[in-house]
Amino acid sequence: MPSLPDMMTPNVVALAAAAAREVRPPSVHDEVPASHRAAYFEFLTRLGDNTLVLGHRLSEWCGHSPVLEEDIALANHALDLIGQTQLWLGLAGEIEDKGRSADDLAFLRDAWDFRNVLLVERPNGDFSHTIMRQFLFDVWHTEMLRALEHSSDPRVADIAAKVIKEVFYHVEKSADLVIRLGDGTEESHRRMQGALDELWTYSGELFLSDAVDEAMVQAGVGPDPAGLKPSWDKTVRAVLDEATLTIPATTYVHKGGRRGHHSEHLGHMLTEMQFLQRAYPGATW
Repeated sequence: MPSLPDMMTPNVVALAAAAAREVRPPSVHDEVPASHRAAYFEFLTRLGDNTLVLGHRLSEWCGHSPVLEEDIALANHALDLIGQTQLWLGLAGEIEDKGRSADDLAFLRDAWDFRNVLLVERPNGDFSHTIMRQFLFDVWHTEMLRALEHSSDPRVADIAAKVIKEVFYHVEKSADLVIRLGDGTEESHRRMQGALDELWTYSGELFLSDAVDEAMVQAGVGPDPAGLKPSWDKTVRAVLDEATLTIPATTYVHKGGRRGHHSEHLGHMLTEMQFLQRAYPGATW
């Protein structure tokens, strides 16, 4: 696992601004074929919705974490993820070419239009559930971004190269906490095992493939999600072994989020997240 450079997490506002300023020379991939446009938009919204929903979930911990250090860390992770959302949904809006901005896609879509996996919309629960959810997602996120750094679309590759620096820190932090709490006290071990037992069946959706993924693989834009699982398994099992946690034997997979079929938890979250824009359309400050 890469080590964290001796630097602070990049400022997400500056990150988004820098990405917007960069202009790349035209390439054969700048014009997305009409046959792939819908799949391309869907692919980018999946990436952006994952980071948006998880970022909002983490923001709910602000002022409520067990200790000040973790409160600040989770808030910073939330800001990182929201900044990444700006990049993915911003590009999705360009690909769609219907005049919708990243903000429009975040605040003016209903729950059934979101394409995030069910894992990230799960309620925070206690600290053990939040950290286990974060760890399972972070390891996948790292593998996905590594693959996207080699995307045939330079815009996708550029975003992946920028945000992976943040995600390296995320996975280092969440893995460390899983180990410390899993191999900690009897109480912390019990809670972490309970969180793993509950969330494990949601992790499988990260590796399901469909027609959208097949179109992106054919275009060279993104990887086959199933191909990310061996590396994810290796990292996850190594950390869980060190944490003295037992992987559940079940092979059941909760799924549907990537196709817009969500739990009631997302609807409740969006009601809060989208309230201001829905109540005062077009409001700016």
